[in-house]
Amino acid sequence: MSQPLQEPHKPPFWTIARRDAAAGYLFIAPQLIGTILFVLIPLGLVFYYSLHEWNVLANTFTFVGDANYQLLLRDPNLPQVLWASAVFSAGLVVLNMSLALLLAVLLDQKLKGIVVFRTLFFSPVVVSLVAWTIVWSFLLQVNGGINGLLSMIGIEGPNWLRHPSTAMISVVVVQVFKNVGLNMILFLAALQGVPKELYEAARVDGAPAFKQFRRITLPMISPTILLTSIITIVGSLQVFAQIAILTKGGPGVSTTVLVYYLYQQAFQFNFFGYGSTLSILLFLIVAVLTFIQWQMRKRIVFYEN
Repeated sequence: MSQPLQEPHKPPFWTIARRDAAAGYLFIAPQLIGTILFVLIPLGLVFYYSLHEWNVLANTFTFVGDANYQLLLRDPNLPQVLWASAVFSAGLVVLNMSLALLLAVLLDQKLKGIVVFRTLFFSPVVVSLVAWTIVWSFLLQVNGGINGLLSMIGIEGPNWLRHPSTAMISVVVVQVFKNVGLNMILFLAALQGVPKELYEAARVDGAPAFKQFRRITLPMISPTILLTSIITIVGSLQVFAQIAILTKGGPGVSTTVLVYYLYQQAFQFNFFGYGSTLSILLFLIVAVLTFIQWQMRKRIVFYEN
């Protein structure tokens, strides 16, 4: 008598591999959902708006195709705005990173009371940006604190925020003093991770201090230099509050950076379509600069060589 055929055994649906995969997706779900809701969807909407002209006051929303992009190419103010953005970014990156690295090297010394100085230099980072900028706006006025100190030594200070030759410098300096502590802490952490044996071997070989810094310190902290440069450049291209409070883009358009110009077009002149087009331009500039820096890591980052 033949035995009845048995159905093949089906493996359970929730295998170990599927449970591990589900757990992984659950862990990344908050970040993934946040990226979709607050990055990808807004970016898509900005591109959609750039193809329209949206007048909130007149309650009109008209498709204009590439008219805003053609206006972008013909905008007479755009070259000056891009130049102001480049000057601000270059000045901020050079001064911020140079001063941060210098302070980190000095504060890495084992001296009495060094923790107090670290706290003092880092404290502006946690201060409200608006409050910090308002205080500096009073200090930089023609009869403000900076000119008061200069007058004590017989120097007549200029109107820092209203003169074309000093307005941009003033804004850059205010921003450098505000955020230099963040890069300083990052550099300080990187310096403390450099093996001391390398310096001891260099001293035995008779290498001077500057050569030790160039041949040992800079290569060993190059990953942190790359990180801080990306953060600083991206942040410099997104500056707004300092310009709005200190100079309002003036005098003329000498301190009108791209983000502030975008704000003017969209929220002061109600050209939301053109403002969205400027947002696309800003996104492309940030993306290209970040890509270039990331590609340069193969040459400047020590552990990738």
